[in-house]
Amino acid sequence: MKIWADFHTHTRYSHGTGTIEQNVRAAMKRGLCAIGISEHGPANIGLCLKLEDFHKMREEIERLRNKYTDIDILLGCEANIVSLDGELDIPDYILEDLDYSMVGLHPMVWPRSLKDGFCLFFENIIAKVVDSGPLKEKVMEQNTTALIKAISNNNIKIVTHPGLHLPIDTAKLARAAVENRTALEINAGHGYMTEEYVKIAKANGAKFAIGSDAHHPRDVGNLKKALEIVQKAGLSERDIINADLTCETVRC
Repeated sequence: MKIWADFHTHTRYSHGTGTIEQNVRAAMKRGLCAIGISEHGPANIGLCLKLEDFHKMREEIERLRNKYTDIDILLGCEANIVSLDGELDIPDYILEDLDYSMVGLHPMVWPRSLKDGFCLFFENIIAKVVDSGPLKEKVMEQNTTALIKAISNNNIKIVTHPGLHLPIDTAKLARAAVENRTALEINAGHGYMTEEYVKIAKANGAKFAIGSDAHHPRDVGNLKKALEIVQKAGLSERDIINADLTCETVRC
């Protein structure tokens, strides 16, 4: 199976180790037709990314597009959900300037309010250590609803690593993703993903995106783990938005 783009890569702008140019060069060595730079939003605790950095990244990418004409270099994001209502930590005026947007549900972010922080993050921690069926069902519903609201209220191309840090209802999210034309990521950088998750999502009509979640240039385009899951789950190129396409521009 030919994967032509890696939409999920990080650089020194957030918590990656390489530069944008190093990621581009790594993608070219892998034979990719497109590379996406998708930094986290500023709500991540411990990261120093600022909203104005997206403007700097745009300027840098425009320069690199003139230098590397054989690959499509895209500016995206991995926005954080910061409220029960699915609010993002990246404002509309920045999202509108990006080539695409992704969203992820991460535990270590600054919430919009104390209530949001308690429900989305503190209760999830409690649910992991306390054997309580009702609490686990509650947090799963809250997590899933927040993700669904995020993709319903924003133009989101991909949900990154769904269910990695915080549990979600895969079938329910998949149905919402279909309605909003959003793909669910099969992440090559984390070992949690199972073929059962993929099969449930596919049974509910979901499309998928393969992403490296690279934090070092050497991992850009390294999709082996994800492709193994793809094979076990019986997916075809028609199920994956960045598979088996010719090298045409994907800027949108």
